[in-house]
Amino acid sequence: MRIRTLLFVGAGAAALSIHAEETLRDTTRMDEVVVTGTRDATDVRYLPLTVTSITNETLNENYRSSVIPTVVEQTPGLFATSRGVLGYGVSTGAAGNMMVRGVGSGAQLLVLIDGQPQYAGLMGHPIPDIYQTMMAERVEVVRGPASLLYGSNAMGGVVNIITHQMEQDGIRTNVRLQGGSYGTFQADGVNRYRMGRFSSIVGAQYQRTDGHRPNSAFEQFGGYAKVGYEFSDNWKAVFDANVTHFNASNPGPVAAPLLDNDSRITRGLASVSLSNNYRNTSGTLRAYIDWGHHRIDDGYNIGGTPRTALYKHDDYIAGISWYQSAHFFKGNTVTVGLDWQHFGGSAWNADKQTGQKTYLVKDAEGNIVESQHADEVGTYVDFRQDIWKWLTVDAGLRVDWHSVVGTELVPQGGLSFHLTRDADIKALVSKGFRNPVIRDMYMFPPATTDLKPERMMNYELAYTQRIAGKAHVGVNLFYIKGENLINTVRVGGRPRNVNTGDFENWGLELSADYAINSRWSLNGNYSFLRMRTPITGAPEGKLYIGGKYQDRKWTVTAGLQNISGLYIAAGDNPQKENFTLLNASVSYKVLRWLSVFAKGENLLAEKYQTYEGYFMPKATFMGGVSLDF
Repeated sequence: MRIRTLLFVGAGAAALSIHAEETLRDTTRMDEVVVTGTRDATDVRYLPLTVTSITNETLNENYRSSVIPTVVEQTPGLFATSRGVLGYGVSTGAAGNMMVRGVGSGAQLLVLIDGQPQYAGLMGHPIPDIYQTMMAERVEVVRGPASLLYGSNAMGGVVNIITHQMEQDGIRTNVRLQGGSYGTFQADGVNRYRMGRFSSIVGAQYQRTDGHRPNSAFEQFGGYAKVGYEFSDNWKAVFDANVTHFNASNPGPVAAPLLDNDSRITRGLASVSLSNNYRNTSGTLRAYIDWGHHRIDDGYNIGGTPRTALYKHDDYIAGISWYQSAHFFKGNTVTVGLDWQHFGGSAWNADKQTGQKTYLVKDAEGNIVESQHADEVGTYVDFRQDIWKWLTVDAGLRVDWHSVVGTELVPQGGLSFHLTRDADIKALVSKGFRNPVIRDMYMFPPATTDLKPERMMNYELAYTQRIAGKAHVGVNLFYIKGENLINTVRVGGRPRNVNTGDFENWGLELSADYAINSRWSLNGNYSFLRMRTPITGAPEGKLYIGGKYQDRKWTVTAGLQNISGLYIAAGDNPQKENFTLLNASVSYKVLRWLSVFAKGENLLAEKYQTYEGYFMPKATFMGGVSLDF
């Protein structure tokens, strides 16, 4: 009955959006256009949400294969753990856990690729080694809950990787080769093609390293393809696919090294979408699948006994997403949407000698089964209206239904005050939530189906100021309070997952950029976080200052990042790290199509760790060539 009700609401909203094409919309100057905080491309000034947008130029100026380090530098309040030169890994010793404002542990932060959810169907967490710069046109980060539009897992925020576009007829190819410290080599290439209404983008990447510690080698290769066809000026179809495989070795903590802790991971995703774009209405219908095969040897300590079995699992997420935005009258935008996801998989231990399987997934009665799954359906409405030239009101509601947990209501409301053409104040109240995942409910001894969603409320006040078209300054104050966090406790002498945790965080975020002239520019950000209950992977202070010089031949960049009060161990015996990193790169354009570059990271040779027991390498250096033709 609940599913039928949700479908009925979504269908009714669709009918309303079709009527909107008959209305008129006021056209205004668009400053910074974003699509993640709202499904409709919108000037960020009219959104109550805090969105950081990172351009393709910024993502590529340090010649990194992963988007994560640059996203961490450019986004106040966001931090991700690391463990080596390349690779984040999965399972024991995995890094790449992203936190926004002290929220994101496990599956509380949602990563999207072109708006499509990307996470492991059994465990629910992102797979950070998938997020490659080669595919990214830009990255948008919503700092704070985005569950209104994206449902579960968007509790702490959203990182949306928006892939390349090809807007003009022609062919363009980019190839980059580089190598350096610890036997590290990276290669990637992207070809973009457009002719008339047909367009295609194909990319491939390979990277490997010996690692800065014994048994820390990493190797990865993958490919990406997107094909689009415009049936008319208003309708377009897109098919895209991405497959990545990586081999990661975990050396273990320095104090307790591991042998043979190796992962062999294959991840893939594919989607097909149909989009419409009229003067007063636009939307997309997308079907997608995300899948993975994991093969992990948990390893053993020196002097111990090798494992007799491998952990393996196959997981998937299949879904359909539809939304339509419409402008019914002057200054109005209404977005309606409907999401359905079916996710789950199978997990087992495979004997190394015989291959015999021992399944690890249970049903609701506690019986061992080969596989388990769940379904989630959500429908939402987001209403935005300019009341006067100086005020925009935003309000929305999501109704989310989970096949095990039940129904969750997600409200959101905000105000945007346009003090002048270049100054805005925003106020936001938003809710985020995360449903328990398959692992929480059906895998390993603590599993229980008697779980509620994790929830948080976010209260935020922001001020932004643009100065003479050359500078931009932003200030954010936030307070968040969460409840029902899923923790493992002992009940009757046995471990059990229960909703016992809560948290209370507040803080300040600052950001600024300044184009001094056509050659010199500066940018920076700072965030302060106070946590009532500290957690690992969230720093109290985070400062970044970056500079860039660019002329016809030379490009020089430098960035200084200071991390203070980073908890690498919490609880009764907390442990904090403080460190400062200096990174720099320089490139020279030899020919119109050929550039050479060199870069260095951790140039101050700091000894530091972001994940307990995994010290990062000191100064590393890379050099290479970039071809653009």
